[in-house]
Amino acid sequence: DEREGRTWLKFALFAFPDPDPYAMSDLRVHPAIEAVVNSAAEGSSVSPGDFWKSFQEIVADMGPRVAAALRQRDAMQALIDAWLLERSGKIDAQEYEQFLKSIGYLVPEGQPFKVDTANVDIEIGSLAGPQLVCPVDNARFALNAANARWGSLYDALYGFDVISEEGGATRARQYNKVRGKKVEEWAENLLSEIFPLQSGTYSQVTKFAVANNSLSCTLESGSATGLKDDAAFVGYNMKGDALSEVVLRNNGLHMIIQIDSSDAVGKEHRAGVKGVVLEGALSAIMDCEDSVAAVDAEDKAKIYGNWVGLMKGSLVTKFQKGSQTMERGMNADRTYIARDGSTASLHGRALLLVRNVGHHMYTDAVTYKNKDVPEGFLDAMVTVLAASHDLKAKKNSRTGSIYIVKPKMHGPAEVALTCELFGRVEQALKLPTNTVKIGIMDEERRTTVNLMECIRAAKNRVFFINTGFLDRTGDDIHTSMLWAPAAPKGEIKASKWIKAYEDWNVDCGLAAGLPGHAQIGKGMWAIPDEMGRMLVEKIGHPKAGANTAWVPSPTAAVLHSIHYHRVSVASVQQQLSSRQRASLKDILTPALLDRTLSKEEIEREIQNNAQGILGYVVRWIDSGVGCSKVPDISNVGLMEDRATLRISSQHLASWLHHGVCSEEDIEAALKKMAAVVDGQNSKDPLYRPLAPACDGIAFQAARALIYEGTAVPNGYTEFALHKFRRQAKAARQTKL
Repeated sequence: DEREGRTWLKFALFAFPDPDPYAMSDLRVHPAIEAVVNSAAEGSSVSPGDFWKSFQEIVADMGPRVAAALRQRDAMQALIDAWLLERSGKIDAQEYEQFLKSIGYLVPEGQPFKVDTANVDIEIGSLAGPQLVCPVDNARFALNAANARWGSLYDALYGFDVISEEGGATRARQYNKVRGKKVEEWAENLLSEIFPLQSGTYSQVTKFAVANNSLSCTLESGSATGLKDDAAFVGYNMKGDALSEVVLRNNGLHMIIQIDSSDAVGKEHRAGVKGVVLEGALSAIMDCEDSVAAVDAEDKAKIYGNWVGLMKGSLVTKFQKGSQTMERGMNADRTYIARDGSTASLHGRALLLVRNVGHHMYTDAVTYKNKDVPEGFLDAMVTVLAASHDLKAKKNSRTGSIYIVKPKMHGPAEVALTCELFGRVEQALKLPTNTVKIGIMDEERRTTVNLMECIRAAKNRVFFINTGFLDRTGDDIHTSMLWAPAAPKGEIKASKWIKAYEDWNVDCGLAAGLPGHAQIGKGMWAIPDEMGRMLVEKIGHPKAGANTAWVPSPTAAVLHSIHYHRVSVASVQQQLSSRQRASLKDILTPALLDRTLSKEEIEREIQNNAQGILGYVVRWIDSGVGCSKVPDISNVGLMEDRATLRISSQHLASWLHHGVCSEEDIEAALKKMAAVVDGQNSKDPLYRPLAPACDGIAFQAARALIYEGTAVPNGYTEFALHKFRRQAKAARQTKL
């Protein structure tokens, strides 16, 4: 389908029943979308009819401008390609920078400024802590993420590799007292580190009490002691006449010591401690984009329906746990007795944000004049309509804000376009100006190099900037595709452009005055089973000046929160605010292959990429799973989404284009790795093997991602994934 001069996937239109309730317009709405909008509109200030009337006006007015922005992306890439071809890989850095300025890729930076985003929640403006990302198409996962504000440190330590299994401390299914003792010791050491006592340690405490509105701890010696910082004790709870909880606070984050000498764990502890609860995920992104596989109206309706439930507070899911049917909803706030005797409360849930799709996505769930509409328009209207319910209840945002993360924007003009879209949505839904805030994903190179101007374009709305080095690497490979072959992936991670990019993001955020108004965020820990390693390495994010970073699970949120107790991000940001901004020259220097690789090195790299592509794609195409723990070639489980797929497919496309490998090499690797992926999924009864035929729809998708990688806009994987997923769904429907 040729749309505004750009090639897009052609999707079959749905047959809509007559009479069409919107026949007076040029809009056609799929019944599944109509139903979810009706549900979201119920109890709001907008009728479904007014909603769709406004939506049509937005599509008519702003649709051509989105198409123009997409054409500009292609035009700039074509100019860069031609310029690189002329120079045959011999590039002068200064000349390259001047060229990018001449074509408008690099825009002039204006005078210094500060953002003035107002009415942000404390989780955005003042607290530093973990951020979960969750596919919102799975109600159970979404509720787990919403409830991940609090989590058990004991459970996190017992179930993962932070504590070794040496000396009989194995992670047995039944409670292992040896391991339990190590968990207690680890937690007591942490408490002694973060909330030190005036004398002694928590391993010596035999009784906790509240005396004279302060925490009193009786030690084994019989002496009493208190906290070195008395202000760290903020409250407590009682169960009858017995102290049941001690509430402590450091760097704005809470830890709760739970006490119950009748509990199976507590009765074994000298002071009756049964657990330690940490404030984990301060915020959670409910994802409509990279971590979901939503290719048609039914998929979108499921996503929207779950988001409506979250915003109305009505989402509930039932699931089997052993022989029991469990029901899960959203947690209530936590209450405690403050030091002055009053009742105080703590937020019981993570602050929920929502990620919409990028400007490049179109959907046939709604059509205008028989053409697909920008999917981001539909996302914005529906997710804001749903979130408008919370503006009254204020169970999510206490300040009356709606937080939308917008991915894959290219430069300040596209950020401004998104802000204008949000303004139109506010007008349509009768909301105050700047109610809808924007999170800027810094994951495309044209946004990175113009980040200050991107922030300026959203200075009244921006609530976060976040580096996404995975997508950003994919875009870097694609932008520099004709320069030279990409370096091996392991070497890209250590390249100077990535460090410059990460520092540049922090530098720009601090220069624009984000502290107090918006988050500076870092990317995902992608190895969910290696929590011990995460605990060692991910502290680098708060030390780099980021007041949030992404985690893949509630357990990871609990453990990552420890880093924000150990590091005062506000102090780090103050120290970094005076440093020189990172080098633009380094950011514009791609990680390219600069040596001759051995045959074994080439084969290993191709197989690594091929296995990663197949392992992710087979679940996406055959099962509709957008994000999951996928074993890599070494059987290490990695959290994979479209960002990692973008890197692998672009990397192979680069090597193929430059002759580092041949199509025959790639085919051989794909077929060999198909058997590996089949073996890794052999315990899944619903899995459909790739090999030996290697001609199924998922395998075809993997091939298309590689062989069409140089031509597809910006190296995006969505177009191929959607095309082949729809084929797989149609084939399954035909069989039924």
